[in-house]
Amino acid sequence: MESINIVLFDDHSWNSLQPLTFTKPVAKLRLGILTIFEKWVKYLDVFEEEVSYLTKMYLSSLFPLKLEDVNLFINGSILPNDQLLKKISELNSGEVLYDPIKKNIIAFKSNLTDRDGILEIIQKDHSDAEVFLPSSIDYIKIEELWQLFALNADQIVADYKILEQVAINFDFFNNNMIIGDEDEICVHSEEDISHVCFNTKDGPIYIGPGANIMEGSFIRGPFAICDNSTVKMGAKIYGGTTIGPHSKVGGELNNVLIQSYSNKGHDGFLGNSVIGSWCNLGADTNCSNLKNNYSDVKMWRYPEMEYISTERQFCGLVMGDHSKCSINSMFNTGTVVGVSANIFGAGFPPKFVPSFAWGGANGFDTYKFEKAIETAEKVMLRRDYDFTDAEKNSLQFIFGMTEKNRFWKKNKSTTVR
Repeated sequence: MESINIVLFDDHSWNSLQPLTFTKPVAKLRLGILTIFEKWVKYLDVFEEEVSYLTKMYLSSLFPLKLEDVNLFINGSILPNDQLLKKISELNSGEVLYDPIKKNIIAFKSNLTDRDGILEIIQKDHSDAEVFLPSSIDYIKIEELWQLFALNADQIVADYKILEQVAINFDFFNNNMIIGDEDEICVHSEEDISHVCFNTKDGPIYIGPGANIMEGSFIRGPFAICDNSTVKMGAKIYGGTTIGPHSKVGGELNNVLIQSYSNKGHDGFLGNSVIGSWCNLGADTNCSNLKNNYSDVKMWRYPEMEYISTERQFCGLVMGDHSKCSINSMFNTGTVVGVSANIFGAGFPPKFVPSFAWGGANGFDTYKFEKAIETAEKVMLRRDYDFTDAEKNSLQFIFGMTEKNRFWKKNKSTTVR
């Protein structure tokens, strides 16, 4: 593709992917091994610095928008493929690539440099678009939380194919048990990984730079552990699981997607779940991913502010960034936890836990903003990560924006903590 300024833009999917998108554009969500942003960088064959974001204004200082004389705007909730890339590359300035069946804007090329004008293009009806996407071209658009874990296994396989493969030290195969094809394992890490059982019969296994898998663990593909993350001793991890960068996991995981900088370091079960960044799950945290009556799971959906059927039988926990839960925490099927919630105590908390909630099954208070920020700073400092004013300001905005979700305020006075 010719050299051109590229912008990944958010559309209505940003709303339906809350709480994960409260803190980031959709394109920054990890799915498979890579984030959507990283997938587009690979497909477009550009440097990361050549791609910027058009997202909510309160996030713009963290994810700035860069505009030039001519810009190519691509829907950040759509996953790239070769056919899409070909149609996008054929766009002329002023043209919009539109899917008239699913009514999605795929991409457009424009010389507009004012934010409002660009947003108007994204929000308008394009039934008279210059370029219609042929019905023969299929693509994936991320619009629901449950798509993230449901598609994760296939996306690990897809990402594995486009990532650089490296020669593996003979000692790796000599010191571990390999079930299946050895060529389906890619090890970038120089850590001493030994006495681990790897099974590639159902898909590949990717081990990123600096990642470590401790002895006695059982790993089934498709599986990815990203940069500088750790699987602790004796873990049992089933396929469709991604451990994002700088994270620690232990216990039993099945089809779990962890974004980055989060810990589930102890025993306990997590299945069909998505965990955001800077989260911590206490020892023996467990989530249910199947109802006792085997019926489809309902999950909280922010645009409607109500529970909507996922039309899925297996559905676990979705947790937004900076949230924590104590030891022995239990979560029902389809639980959604917002940003910077602190959950503790016996029993099951509600299936919807708002952002900045403090409590559990016995009731919630509001997590005082200053205390939440104090915790975030401490957590980030432990990882040598500076908590910036821009991050604090975005959390301050989220605190105010989500006040309407903290329903208990309507019913009783609370002690603010």
